[in-house]
Amino acid sequence: MKVALQLGYWGAMPPQHAQELVSEAERAGFDGVFAAESWGSDAFTPLAWWGSTTTRVRLGTSVAQLSARSPAACAMHALTLDHLSGGRCVLGLGVSGPQVVEGWYGQPFEKPLARTREYVSIVRQVLARQQPVRNEGPHYPLPYHGPGSSGLGKSLRPITHPLRADLPIWLGAEGPRNVAQTAEIADGWLAVYYSPRLAAVCEEWLAEGFARPGARRTRSEFEVAAHCQVLVTDDAAAERAGLKPSLALYLGGMGAVRRNFHADVFRRMGYAEAVEEVGLLFREGRREEAAAAVPDELVDEIAIIGTRERVVERVRQWERSGVDTLLVGCRDAEQVRTVAEVVRESGSADSPVSTLPS
Repeated sequence: MKVALQLGYWGAMPPQHAQELVSEAERAGFDGVFAAESWGSDAFTPLAWWGSTTTRVRLGTSVAQLSARSPAACAMHALTLDHLSGGRCVLGLGVSGPQVVEGWYGQPFEKPLARTREYVSIVRQVLARQQPVRNEGPHYPLPYHGPGSSGLGKSLRPITHPLRADLPIWLGAEGPRNVAQTAEIADGWLAVYYSPRLAAVCEEWLAEGFARPGARRTRSEFEVAAHCQVLVTDDAAAERAGLKPSLALYLGGMGAVRRNFHADVFRRMGYAEAVEEVGLLFREGRREEAAAAVPDELVDEIAIIGTRERVVERVRQWERSGVDTLLVGCRDAEQVRTVAEVVRESGSADSPVSTLPS
């Protein structure tokens, strides 16, 4: 089991102690540092800024949104960061949802799987730099010859030679078809809300993708990175309560009523009634009640909370379920060190954390 620091995306202001967390994560033996974006801060700049003080950890986006930039522009970001970091970039991509894609980026949301496939194909062409980049697909035609075109578009190769043609591309995916496509075309899966209880189902989705003709990886070559809060505490109830407002936001506010992929994940876990109640309360502006309506069991499905002994055993359980990397948000340097220690104690000899002195 590996562990990576999840910086997430910014709220109203930049986080105050991010540089301290990044530095401590590298010292403690974390494998990577990841940043996200929604409709405020971007995912690449924090990695370049705070990651410039590191020498070992991978620097990844989880996720960079497809509609935020064209495939060629995204490839430029990735190859630039990969050069600056000496080959440590992981490009994590995701489609987001219709509210953000159409409301913030002004782009159509429909056919997200087809768009993802085209997008990844173009990024890989840029990174391979074998020939001028072309794409005949309907979503990102290159060269562009549609309405308003001058007719002068020219297929190009990147001026800058990418450091790695095989720079890893991970995809954020939640539904069965999306997870299967991720296994087919990507190098890793960013699982936003993962539950070891559903590991067998997830492995079936992945296996479908690996079995497709031309699949890029086998299961043993593929990395599953799951977002997970890891909290060592004697007051599990308080820590669960602290996570519930964020969960209520994602269940009730991070997606349209008719199309909320995060809510669908929890419906598949068996929490359909709770999802409806939390969503209704949140949309009515009763956010404290919405948070209170999130079941304790739901929180325990997707987070690791409890005494040190319980947390160590739960980390082992997540690893046995097929998770290769935990993406963990940390409040301070002490939590970074604690997470490193419990992953070490979980007993995985292959973990970079486990090789550090106690």
